[in-house]
Amino acid sequence: MNFQNIFSEIEKVDPEVYDRFDSRRSIFKNFGTAGKALTIAAIPTVLSGLFQKAYGQSTPSTVIDVLQFALQLEYLEYHFYLRGTNSVQSPLVAIPAGELAGLDTIRDHENAHVTVLSNTIKALSPSTTPYATTAAGFDWTAKGAFVGTVFKDYATFLAVAQAFEDTGVRAYKGQAGNLVSNKAVLTAALNIHSVEARHAAHIRQMRSGAGAKPWITLKDTNGIPAVQPNYEGEQVTVQATVNIATLAGVGGAIGANAASEAFDEPLDKTTVFNLVKDFFI
Repeated sequence: MNFQNIFSEIEKVDPEVYDRFDSRRSIFKNFGTAGKALTIAAIPTVLSGLFQKAYGQSTPSTVIDVLQFALQLEYLEYHFYLRGTNSVQSPLVAIPAGELAGLDTIRDHENAHVTVLSNTIKALSPSTTPYATTAAGFDWTAKGAFVGTVFKDYATFLAVAQAFEDTGVRAYKGQAGNLVSNKAVLTAALNIHSVEARHAAHIRQMRSGAGAKPWITLKDTNGIPAVQPNYEGEQVTVQATVNIATLAGVGGAIGANAASEAFDEPLDKTTVFNLVKDFFI
């Protein structure tokens, strides 16, 4: 039996097959060592065990935990935009006609994220029930921080939307390391991450008339003091052990403002949960 041909055929449909096992050299070295004792009858069993090791491993609980956490955040954003764009459910002041379409699109994106995350959890772990909630599961006053304002004052609505999007971007970045064991899930999460970044940019563009910038300078308050904690940590100027603020750029000294604006910082799960927990009942 030509094992080289077997793995060559598999490699055509799975280019990463050798990464899954260990390495090409390791596989054939092991077969060579065991060659004298390996009978034709035992070959199917050996191959079965080998492929089970590569493809049959259960999804680590860490990956499922990250997906459940991401799903909770996506539900928060979806229901926020759903209520904000629904004039029947919400007392929100009229959204300018030219801006409603963009908010509707973001809402639909968040709904798509909810769907794909839920389906992924069910596919990877059939025994796990994906997180789910309804509109009744939220407190849009954030335990009193925004009494009567989030869906009545359009400027506040956009500021909170920006805080949600900025926090979502940092949350996905913070969890990427926990998904490296599953490249398909990591890819999907990064795909969502970049779209959340576009949402944040669009909301900032909508708020540009109120002085919002396309970037975060130090611990930018976002114009709403109640969301200040969402921007803690963005004042960091050290990247890869180098203090960017102290370097001389092409056009002169970089400084703390530009150094903080040029890099976006990740957030860990506990920090993100503490930032959004007051919006959940």
